[in-house]
Parts: sequence; C-alpha cells; structure tokens
Amino acid sequence: MSDHPFDTVTQYASPDLIAAFAYEGRAHDDDPRWPETGAPDLETYSRWSGHMCGIACLRMALLARTGHAPTMFELLDGARKYEAYTEDAETGAIRGLIYAPFVQYVRDVHPLDAAVHRTLTVAELLPLLDSGRLVMASVHKEIRRPENPAPGKGGHLVLVTGRQGDTVHFRNPSGHTHQARTASLPVATFADFFGGRGVSLT
Repeated sequence: MSDHPFDTVTQYASPDLIAAFAYEGRAHDDDPRWPETGAPDLETYSRWSGHMCGIACLRMALLARTGHAPTMFELLDGARKYEAYTEDAETGAIRGLIYAPFVQYVRDVHPLDAAVHRTLTVAELLPLLDSGRLVMASVHKEIRRPENPAPGKGGHLVLVTGRQGDTVHFRNPSGHTHQARTASLPVATFADFFGGRGVSLT
C-alpha cells in the first residue's frame, strides 16, 4: 500500500512557523493564520495548538476518505465532549489524546471505523497498513529530525498512511519542514521513535 494523495494537515495554522515554534521560542499566540483552525479566539488557539496532533491526524483521515472535514476546533470540541481530552481542575493541565473515548467519538460521529491498539509492534503495524488502514501512531516528536538519535518513544501522534517494502510513509502534524511533514522513513528508523501504541482508522 503506497502513500495516499492528500494534503498534510498541521496542528498549527501556519506550517512555515512550526520550526520557530519548536526550536526558536516563538509563542503559539504569534500565529497570524489562527482563525483558519476554527478556534473561537487567539487565546484558545494558543492554549490548545500544542495538543492537536491527534485532531490533525483525524482531519487528514477524514479528508482522505471523504474529501471534506470539519475545522480543527470543531473536531476538538467533539472529542472533548467524549472526554478524549481532559483538563486538570486545579492546574488546567491538558491530558490527551485518550484513545478509548477518542475511538468512540470517531465511531459515533464520523464515517470512519476506528480501533485502539494499546500495544502495537512494528510487525503488527505493517499488516494494518497493507490492509488499507491509516494508523495514528504514537512517536517521539523528534521524529521530524530522524538524522539525530531518538531521545525517546511516544508522546506525539503522526498518521502513518502506507508503506512500500521496508519504508513507511507518514504525515507529521508538527513537521518543521515540508520533508518532515510528508515523510518516509525506513521501518527500523521509525521503530526507534515509535511508542508501540496507536489508533487505526478506515
């Protein structure tokens, strides 16, 4: 199964500013394109944009399968109603994306089938891709710079869209360059960043 021909959706409104957000200290509220996400205001966009990788993956999957999708914040609002994200009452800290309620949200609201994979090896990932499923895979965010040693595994979601032999194709919502956003890596390199869990969609 080769890559799918659809546009990459980033969790930030301005893809060309992701490098500045990630590595240069630019504040998330300094994003002139924030209204395009459907956020109700700049403060809400700034607070949530760093947590939207899973929502971006869902939006890509919907675009790939149906050709259209709600805005990022419409999708976020739906996921929050299912408690796929929670907020600490005292600190305000955001927790999520939480797989089980997210999958229920997708099944109930959108024309996609979804399944939780609490444990998922690379050997199990590849047949899912071969069967035509898209996989939201938990990886370390530094997969966007795979030339460096992986500093860890998991914590960020990318949408794995297919594979050709020992190469996997994926879209990274926080890729800081075009190549990092629409990416391909050898399976062995991907495995160094892969947290061994995810959600598959079809």
